[in-house]
Amino acid sequence: MPIRPTIARVTVTPVAVPDPPLLNASGCHEPFALRSIVEVEDRAGRVGLGEAYGDDGTVAALRQAGASLVGLDPWNLGAVWAAVRESVAPGGGAGGALNAPGADRSRAGNAYAAFEVACLDLQGRQAGVPVAELLGGRHRDEVEFSAYLFYKFGRHAPRNPNDPATAPAADGWGEALDPAGIVRQAHRFVDRFGFGTFKFKGGVFPPDQEVEATAALRAAFPAALLRLDPNALWSVETSVRAGLRLAEIGLEYYEDPTRGMEGMAEVRRRTALATATNMCVTSFADLPKALRLEPVAYILSDHHFWGGLRATVRLSAFCRDFGIGVSMHSNTHLGVSMAAMVHVGAAMPHLTAACDTHFPWQMEHDLLRERWVFRDGRLRVPERPGLGVTLDRTRLAAMHADWEACGIRRRDDGDEMRRHVPGWEYRNPRW
Repeated sequence: MPIRPTIARVTVTPVAVPDPPLLNASGCHEPFALRSIVEVEDRAGRVGLGEAYGDDGTVAALRQAGASLVGLDPWNLGAVWAAVRESVAPGGGAGGALNAPGADRSRAGNAYAAFEVACLDLQGRQAGVPVAELLGGRHRDEVEFSAYLFYKFGRHAPRNPNDPATAPAADGWGEALDPAGIVRQAHRFVDRFGFGTFKFKGGVFPPDQEVEATAALRAAFPAALLRLDPNALWSVETSVRAGLRLAEIGLEYYEDPTRGMEGMAEVRRRTALATATNMCVTSFADLPKALRLEPVAYILSDHHFWGGLRATVRLSAFCRDFGIGVSMHSNTHLGVSMAAMVHVGAAMPHLTAACDTHFPWQMEHDLLRERWVFRDGRLRVPERPGLGVTLDRTRLAAMHADWEACGIRRRDDGDEMRRHVPGWEYRNPRW
């Protein structure tokens, strides 16, 4: 049996990508979002790619863990997990929560997810097969995504309040602060990408205003599937009151209107709406309680914090066996994570709703040579080996220079919001 080339080098490159002033329960997106690109190179010179968050803590953890992977077999993901766990959280695996990928949303788990993707990409390049085949084979050749709608300022606030010229340039999407603005944004998503499902990020304005905006979407797109996500910023009573009105409008699901499994279960019982979460069921350790309380009809997976792609396929099978819907959560990301989401979405045996993605907000600034093209809201699974994508080294270098220069080292939506609304503070519940 031939000896497989082992890992010879690991490179972690933090990057900054321009981000529009999108509003959410935590405030407003800053002018740059931070990501990390992970490269795992074998002794034959082949490189597997992964992507993670780009804050200082994550970058330090990735670099610390990456050094421990040199000399390992990229096919031995158990050894990769053990090395990451021990380098990021020494001793954490001795019967504790870090005993397996996806056990919790730890720094080690997040780091492992990026390295697992990179190792799977490298495996695919070594074997000449797409990552989806390594995850058990594809159940679909295309993966459907939803349009991700946000309330939005027209431009970022000046970085120096005394000098308006320090504000980043306005983007091409325009302002969306009322129902008409949200509907205009939705039309643009449909015209450019063909989406048939809309996820609307709430938790920004009083609930009645957000219900009104949802009703405007229904009037403009009577056949579309609609979702509203207040990011757990509403009380149970507010969630029920709004939910009864939303039931009349018609939702595919009601995502995290309130905090915790107990609250979500009560909202589900009292509104009869299908509920979904990426906030109260976020690890395998949460599943026994979720089966008892039945807080949600859908669990929204995310390979960045569920422990990687193989764990996501395992979660999908669990949801199938227990009659729970499953889709995919998204945070701001670039094309490497987009590729990982498409491959795992193809390989999930149970995928019952269109997946979230922020990517249309960032795709003009991506760092891949290939360009993703949405057709009818879907992306086709690449046929090339591994993830099937290639870094544009010039773009990578430019985005790393932006990371060095932007002055942002951790996400702080509240700080950005206070540049627009002095004195703004996060509260939960807000309504």
